[in-house]
Amino acid sequence: MTTTQTPAPAEPQGYTPIRAKAAPRPGTWVSAVVVALLVLGLVVFLVRNPVLEWGTVATYLFDIKVVQGVGWTLLLTLLSMVLGTVVALTAAIMRRSDNAVLRGVSWAYIFVFRGIPVYTQLVFWGLFTVIVPKIVIGVPFGPELLSFSTRDLLTAFWAAVIGLGLNEGAYLAEIIRSGLNSVDTGQTEASKALGMSNGKILRRIIVPQAMRVIVPPLGNETIGMLKTTSLVLAVPFTLDLTFATNGIANKLFTPIPLLIVAALWYLAITSVLMVGQYYLERYFGRGFDVRTPATGRGGRSRQAAVNSAGTTPKDPLPEVEQ
Repeated sequence: MTTTQTPAPAEPQGYTPIRAKAAPRPGTWVSAVVVALLVLGLVVFLVRNPVLEWGTVATYLFDIKVVQGVGWTLLLTLLSMVLGTVVALTAAIMRRSDNAVLRGVSWAYIFVFRGIPVYTQLVFWGLFTVIVPKIVIGVPFGPELLSFSTRDLLTAFWAAVIGLGLNEGAYLAEIIRSGLNSVDTGQTEASKALGMSNGKILRRIIVPQAMRVIVPPLGNETIGMLKTTSLVLAVPFTLDLTFATNGIANKLFTPIPLLIVAALWYLAITSVLMVGQYYLERYFGRGFDVRTPATGRGGRSRQAAVNSAGTTPKDPLPEVEQ
């Protein structure tokens, strides 16, 4: 049995290829010129406006108090998101439970913390030591075995973390629940047929596939949390970036340049978070997003790896001669 390659058809005599040209679109060029002029005008306005005081911005951009405020803001964001993610995952699993009590508790938590503004919640957590001055462990209606003063345990920093984390957990719970529900139920049935426990199914099968749906809104919520930390003055916590720049502005009586300093730092941190979100989405979207094809070792696509192995014929439909 031999194979032959079909020759390519010859071009007819006098054949001239068509050279297509795009239709002129003067409206596009006019719009581009108008937008460019507007952008140029905005740049000139920002550079020449004396109220902005770019010299003051350059002086205090890396001020020690401002840099420390950036550090506290990042720490607040990180710890609050970790707490919120743990609480949200727990609440999402409880919402999927067959137990009506667990579902009801989860629903009540999400309803309350999503319904109350975050600033109001932070004020409550700032007053927690007044509402609950002492935590007592002992026999009900009997002697006290152990007691703690909430003023010693709950500082302003941890009150801010708990307030932000619990508020964020209510939003993330719905995001995680929708991600878990996006995985086909057949995955769970097949895993149970293999004898896997519910916990292992969740860790090994459901969560890895749900991350493709969870990561984009999770990244957006992280960026939102970064900016929400500017409200921790309600606790009050006074070491974050916004309070640091406001404190310097009140001393210099120049609020606008210090607002620009805070805005530049928030933009810089947000840019880094967006880059990290992009790579996380690319990693968990392998095999689903056509823009991010699944890759094998060495960064090559799976199909390229198969082709280089030489295990498939070059011509997928060879002609057979008998």
